[in-house]
Amino acid sequence: MKHISLGGSELSASRIVLGCMRISQVDDAALSKHLNTALELGINTFDHADIYGKGECEEKFGKILNSELKREEIILQSKCGIRYGNTAGADIQYYDLSKEYIIDSVDGILQRLGTDYLDLLMLHRPDTLMEPEEIAEAFDRLEQSGKVRHFGLSNFNASQFDYVQKYSNHKLITNQVQFGPAEPNIVNSGMQSNTPFDGAVDRDGGLLDYARHNNVTLQAWSPFHYGYFGGIFIDDSKYRALNDKLEAIGQAHGVSKSAVAVAWILRHPANMQTIIGTTNTDRLKEIAQSDAVNLTKPEWYSIYEAAGHVIP
Repeated sequence: MKHISLGGSELSASRIVLGCMRISQVDDAALSKHLNTALELGINTFDHADIYGKGECEEKFGKILNSELKREEIILQSKCGIRYGNTAGADIQYYDLSKEYIIDSVDGILQRLGTDYLDLLMLHRPDTLMEPEEIAEAFDRLEQSGKVRHFGLSNFNASQFDYVQKYSNHKLITNQVQFGPAEPNIVNSGMQSNTPFDGAVDRDGGLLDYARHNNVTLQAWSPFHYGYFGGIFIDDSKYRALNDKLEAIGQAHGVSKSAVAVAWILRHPANMQTIIGTTNTDRLKEIAQSDAVNLTKPEWYSIYEAAGHVIP
């Protein structure tokens, strides 16, 4: 498995990240096998968030981390900022990037994971009520206490990212974004620039170019989804042309359709990572083969077009 430097830092991270959002549903023995298989495949980066499984995912991971894994050999990242409250009897989702909440969240994350530090903390979604000075103060305190070594953001557009960075003494090294053949929003506006097509609409403030210019590592989440969690395009009849194209290219390279879809992301020169959330160990092995596939430009563009996107 090839590794990259996260945002120019000393963190040498696998290009495939194992997402841990669903591991609360996996029994301990199967999870142990899954995590150890990931390490055997060269995957050394594990993605969490404090809301995954309402904290149970971090707790389950922590048990195996402290009994079987070597902390210094893995990169642990987690996210915070999404809260669930109770107002007038209804559960309300809201965002909170206040200094107090960020610091308290990290304490909870570390306790559940059973570790003294996170390699990387990301703020899960932009809080329209955020005050970047407070975020900067939280980052300072967490770094000075040794609880967090690096910082990043998730689902922030370019101007929001730049605004938070302006107030922080710590380089923000990552940004998680949805990206895959069916939802290539971060490349659409650039490719369809100066056209009347829907894809030309700039939805993220030129985030892809911003990330490349500022050496920010993009981490692609939900690489197999279409829409906002609308479904999986693999073997979906609505995406027959895409599946046929992935199948043909996969046969040429000796890998599965899913591996080709991830190779499509990894082929981009922005040097992104891809977060894979499967809890099926055999499927993880299959997808990990994408790391050895280097798609040609004609193959890359043919996948983009087969997914229904316009090449002007």
